[in-house]
Amino acid sequence: MAADLIARKPAVIATMTLPAALAAKATTNTIPIVFVIGEDPVKVGLVASFSRPGGNVTGMTNFMNVLGAKRLELVSEVVPGATVLALLVNPNNPNAEPDTRDLQTAAQALGRRLIVLTASTDGDIEGAFTAAVERNVRAMFINIDSFLTSRNPQIAALAARHRIPTIHPFREYVATGGLMSYGASFADAWRQSGGYVGRIVKGAKPADLPVLQPTKFDLTINIKAAKALGLEIPPTLIARADEVIE
Repeated sequence: MAADLIARKPAVIATMTLPAALAAKATTNTIPIVFVIGEDPVKVGLVASFSRPGGNVTGMTNFMNVLGAKRLELVSEVVPGATVLALLVNPNNPNAEPDTRDLQTAAQALGRRLIVLTASTDGDIEGAFTAAVERNVRAMFINIDSFLTSRNPQIAALAARHRIPTIHPFREYVATGGLMSYGASFADAWRQSGGYVGRIVKGAKPADLPVLQPTKFDLTINIKAAKALGLEIPPTLIARADEVIE
């Protein structure tokens, strides 16, 4: 798909996932690329540095993948007795391994056991929730991934059916039924990356545009989902939330 797009000779390419950004970069070193990802762009090889990206690639990172420890703390407040947790990842996404490793480390530090469940098809998602119930999972983390995002209604329905609290990387999940999310605003990231696209169209070089980073992270809580799960959100946590969905 990246090769087909580049053959059309666009003025600039905007990507919204790590796999798309890597595919675009692997296919062209001349057409400007503006990314929005959740990972460290230096570590994954997209840019040389944050301040001086170099080459034909720049964009914004939301650092969604390094917030696992914070999300784990939030889950512990809502479900204090949750000793068995699950992480749902798409094994085809390059972020699956590092994100799993980081959350495993955070879980072990708090004395929690983390079970990793994988899904890259609709059937896999059904199977993941079945496995979670069989293994007495008390809360599930949904990893950032375009496939899992596209299946959010299915995930929300399964979580409600099996009464498994879920925590997500961004609010859009919570708006459609997830329990809570913690992360930077994707809408803001898209606006900022759009600004970079506009500047490049007007003549700016990606190599001269530093990689943008979020300055604020939001906590969103869905009270309706909590009630359906039989959970009572601590008032102190509600008070800290940036958005409460009734």
